[in-house]
Amino acid sequence: MQALLVVLAIAALSLLASSRTFLDAARLPGLAQLAASGLLFLLFGALVGPGQAGILTSPNLESLRPVLALGLGTVGVILGLNLDPRLLRLLPRGVFTAALAHAGVAFLFVSVPLAAVLLLTTGLPLATAVGGAALLGAAASLSSGHFAVLGYRSGRMERARGLAVALLTILDDGVGLMVLALALVLGASANPAEGLGLVSLALLLGMMCGALIAFLTYGLKDPAELMAVTLGGVALVGGAAAYLRVSALLAGVACGATLALVGGRAVEQVARSLGRFERPAYLVLVFLVGCHLQGRDVDAWMLLPGYVTLRFVGKILGGALARRYAANVLELPPRLGYALISQGGLALCLVAEYLLLVPGTLSQQVFDIVAVGAVINEVLASRAFRRVLEPPVKPKAPEGAA
Repeated sequence: MQALLVVLAIAALSLLASSRTFLDAARLPGLAQLAASGLLFLLFGALVGPGQAGILTSPNLESLRPVLALGLGTVGVILGLNLDPRLLRLLPRGVFTAALAHAGVAFLFVSVPLAAVLLLTTGLPLATAVGGAALLGAAASLSSGHFAVLGYRSGRMERARGLAVALLTILDDGVGLMVLALALVLGASANPAEGLGLVSLALLLGMMCGALIAFLTYGLKDPAELMAVTLGGVALVGGAAAYLRVSALLAGVACGATLALVGGRAVEQVARSLGRFERPAYLVLVFLVGCHLQGRDVDAWMLLPGYVTLRFVGKILGGALARRYAANVLELPPRLGYALISQGGLALCLVAEYLLLVPGTLSQQVFDIVAVGAVINEVLASRAFRRVLEPPVKPKAPEGAA
């Protein structure tokens, strides 16, 4: 009963934090930034979880695991709808190269050094250490575009530049999802062949659910019926994934991508229906993710400064490289890397999924590093984004020049 009351209270707060008043960057810029990131719910979850106050105990979190899977599945479906293959084919190749550049540089800057550290200090098997380091790199590769969106909504940033940054942060999601699939192949079962089977099962489950939603929504015109079918289909994805002990996030992405590909005219209406519940569902999910934070592992705290520093440097260099590749196709700000510091919620979803499916000391370390790192990166991003808004300083002409 106590766990249910806490979750209901968080759900009510998530509805309040999703209101347009809190997200209006022109009226309340500071409050809009906090509401957009959702990290206050992460901190509150960490406070009431078993690692701190213990209001929610470990058995409570185990009983709430289907709710967490439902949230991960919902996020996955929304991501899959955003990665519509038909729309992606319309984008120039330079856009994909730029997204891969900024995500790939950060991934390499974090995963390679930390893989060496884990191998030298923990004595873990090669596949396990590489999988954990790869997941840290995947979380580091992801960026959130909410600072850019709030910037152009408040008039502090040109709309074209804000949308270009947001587009790059959407496309880098593919890197993180592919690395998550690889990490699950290596660590979710006794051998990689079984792990590959579990990942394939999750993707197949998602595609079947996406096709089922497309079939059921075909020809529906009543908004209430469409919303009921959509929410039921999304709940089916998360529930089936939780029952089969496979990745709800990957199943949701496969469901959304399949729906976007074969759903026809109903796709826009489905996306609109999900959009009404996106913010509250995301905030409740972030709260439940935060409840799993332990913060007691000394090794995790020792790796945290390296993770944050390497990611920051990787994003700055990767942003410069991405701006060079997309110079002719996107209007990007001069200091693009500083606009990519914010980590975003998908990184939390990746490590939460890994913690659920590959429980152990290393997965808890990875989760703690990324969760605490997300808060630190958000603080850094709030200051770094000011450099994006400042005009670049032009070099002074030498005296006597014509």
